[in-house]
Amino acid sequence: MNGLYNNIKLMAGSANLPLAKEISSILDIPLCDTSTERFSDGETYVNINESVRGCDIFVIQSVSYPVNDNLMELLIYIDALKRASAARINAVIPYYGYARQDRKVLSRAPITARLVADLITAAGADRVITMDLHADQIQGFFNIPMDHLTATSVIVENITELGLTDFVVVSPDVGSVKRTRKVAGMLDAPMAIIDKRRYATNATEVMQVIGEVEGKNLLLIDDMIDTAGTMTNSIKALKKMGAKKIYAAATHGVLSGKAIKNLDEAPVEKVFITNTIELPKEKQIEKIQVVSVAGIIAKAIDRVHKGKSVSILFD
Repeated sequence: MNGLYNNIKLMAGSANLPLAKEISSILDIPLCDTSTERFSDGETYVNINESVRGCDIFVIQSVSYPVNDNLMELLIYIDALKRASAARINAVIPYYGYARQDRKVLSRAPITARLVADLITAAGADRVITMDLHADQIQGFFNIPMDHLTATSVIVENITELGLTDFVVVSPDVGSVKRTRKVAGMLDAPMAIIDKRRYATNATEVMQVIGEVEGKNLLLIDDMIDTAGTMTNSIKALKKMGAKKIYAAATHGVLSGKAIKNLDEAPVEKVFITNTIELPKEKQIEKIQVVSVAGIIAKAIDRVHKGKSVSILFD
């Protein structure tokens, strides 16, 4: 490959090996020979079994469950690469854990999304590539280059294949209006907004819906689905308001706690998530359809390595 860095190498952490292998296959670049071990007390130990001196390294690791273990593994890999004289270390983080803690919601609350950014930078990363952050302002937490990709295009492609008419794209809250407006524009559909009240962590109540949903097919779009409590409450409320078929989509399928049970029992036709987080077999139900973002990430890696603009991938 041509560019500032001639020797590119891909490296995978243990958080999402299937996605890393898919990216490797698209780029036709083998994954580095590495190993991750955990001592009996929980310590993480990594080893890079080949030379990376002078290389442009892309280490692929989602900060998903177990979040702290996977974050620590990423930091240790970055440190190991720095000490092994890699020319440039690019942290490819399909799912950026701790992104929901992006501001102080209480007087003595932490801003952990900023702490994670500082840790990644201090470990030695030269660039970060990530996808659909919970809040766009997290980009400003980094003093190194960051490429913020989006999975919107692949989600919209799958929605379009449904061939439905009378579609309305629904924002689950005011904070997701920008994302919803973009998807609505791509689908040439109107939008609606759910006004809800949060009374506890992962617990909300739908107050009202701004927009027309009665007799419409709906797409509820968000950046992530965690316990799916908020999502399913919204789906049930929209159904009571006379919606026809309801679909849901999110980039990151965190799916913790009772998420699978909640989604399985909800009046939703299909839930689209991407493979930024590996979906284990025990969570694979008929309602959930996983779409791949490997192509988008592979293009970003290729363009970054060759010194080309990646802005075309932001749309």
